[in-house]
Amino acid sequence: MAKTTNSSSAHLTAKALLPTAINGWEMFMQDQGRSHHTLKAFLSDVRLLTKFLAPDQSIGAVTTDDLNRFFEWMEKERGIPCSPKTLSRRITSVKSFFRWLTKYGALTVDPAEKVMQRSAISPLPQVLTDEEYEAVVLTADAHRRGKKPDARFYALIYLLLTTGIKKSECLGIHLNHIDLGAKKGPHVFIRYASPANRYKERKIELDEDWIAAYKEYLAQYSPVDKVFNWSPRRLEYLLEDISAEAGLTKHLSFDMCRWTCALRDYQAGVEADKVREKLGVSKIQWRELFIKIRQLNGEMK
Repeated sequence: MAKTTNSSSAHLTAKALLPTAINGWEMFMQDQGRSHHTLKAFLSDVRLLTKFLAPDQSIGAVTTDDLNRFFEWMEKERGIPCSPKTLSRRITSVKSFFRWLTKYGALTVDPAEKVMQRSAISPLPQVLTDEEYEAVVLTADAHRRGKKPDARFYALIYLLLTTGIKKSECLGIHLNHIDLGAKKGPHVFIRYASPANRYKERKIELDEDWIAAYKEYLAQYSPVDKVFNWSPRRLEYLLEDISAEAGLTKHLSFDMCRWTCALRDYQAGVEADKVREKLGVSKIQWRELFIKIRQLNGEMK
């Protein structure tokens, strides 16, 4: 049976050179609606092959041995650090490229099929236990109700624990990014200045308890532009203060709050894809993240 082709691969044959084939693959991925982030990562990975293979080597002349030597060179001989995680991603990219060439008829044999994939799952992140979570929230809330009320701790920490936003996203929230009167309910709009990160933009629902503290915070601090108009280090100090007051042995951080939020949402029955969208990560990034969430939930060893 003849293999199907598409417009970006129909002109390719086994005699095509790598740059030509890579351009065809780029057009294919664009037609498939791949994100800018995915395109950039995959293409930069595969274009490294042009620095290793001979300029006149056709795609049909590339062998499994060539590819294995390429990854050996990248890992140990290139002279530029290549972490296990990066190497794993680059193997995935090259496999995807040659799988496409084979599927659409430019090649009859896939030289990357027998290249060994290497897993590079980084260590599990730390999260708050239910008891630690309660201690952190109660400690932050106590600052709201002291002799000199200060809602800043609660406004920051409870937002992180219920939205799962990153440090950079938190620092980028402007007053007009928070809509308390939206028809579908109060939300925060996570925005990015760079067009390359537009795919991460999203709306996240806001908890009623946080809204009350936010209003107190506005009255106390009267921010003009950004909601949290402090340096990243100053906000980290606020987390450290609460961590110490709550008696934690862990170091409360933006990252810990993010992972705690994701895990608690998953444990509460939120669909995995909804958790992914809330975190603002691509489907490719989500593969590793979801494995970690399931491990943290005790589902996987």
